[in-house]
Amino acid sequence: MANHTKIVSFVVELRKSIRNLVLCICMCTLAIFFLSPHLLHFVQSHLDTKLYFFTVAGPFLAHATLAFFATLYCLMPWLTIVLWRALGKPFGVSGGQLFFFIFFTCLLFYGGTAFCYFVTLPFGIKFLLGFSSEELKPVISVSQFVNFITVFVFAFGLIFELPIFMVFLARVGVFKRRFYEKNRRYALLIIALVSAILTPTPDIVNMALMGLPLYLLYESGIIILLVLGIGKE
Repeated sequence: MANHTKIVSFVVELRKSIRNLVLCICMCTLAIFFLSPHLLHFVQSHLDTKLYFFTVAGPFLAHATLAFFATLYCLMPWLTIVLWRALGKPFGVSGGQLFFFIFFTCLLFYGGTAFCYFVTLPFGIKFLLGFSSEELKPVISVSQFVNFITVFVFAFGLIFELPIFMVFLARVGVFKRRFYEKNRRYALLIIALVSAILTPTPDIVNMALMGLPLYLLYESGIIILLVLGIGKE
């Protein structure tokens, strides 16, 4: 019953901010949409990729998708504050601890997206396009390109949150540190499945580029719990 009450309290707190949040996301997406051609050019130049479109609505949908994800990227601090305030009240997380979770959630998200954009993504695209030849030329749709980039970058940002949620679950007593240590083999299996689902392409290279950092983050979460003395037996 206590857990049910906490969940209800979390949903109630979350609903208080949803309306304003959705309205702001819509307005910002519309504003960024007019800047999306410059944003697409910036990303395209960074990855050195020629793009084409094969449907009438293709470019419009690509720019709309890019504008939406750019909005989420810019509003991530607000989204994080809304999430942790809603989680903090029923689970007794407030003050300095709440600031700790908000700050490191944003830091890990932006760190994960930066790592993907500057390290993983160029390497992955270069590897995949390396199979082209005189007989096999890449013709990349702008819609598929934008979907690939946005999903891959945001997936990295989200999986980099793993340590902070490990700390939170230990802080509220759901799992002890010993639980994470004893279940590494199952963590590896889940990480492999998550990498297969979240990577836009099913090749082993992109899965490894996501899976390896994710496992290192899992181990980092255990180390953080040890250092902070949270989740002791």
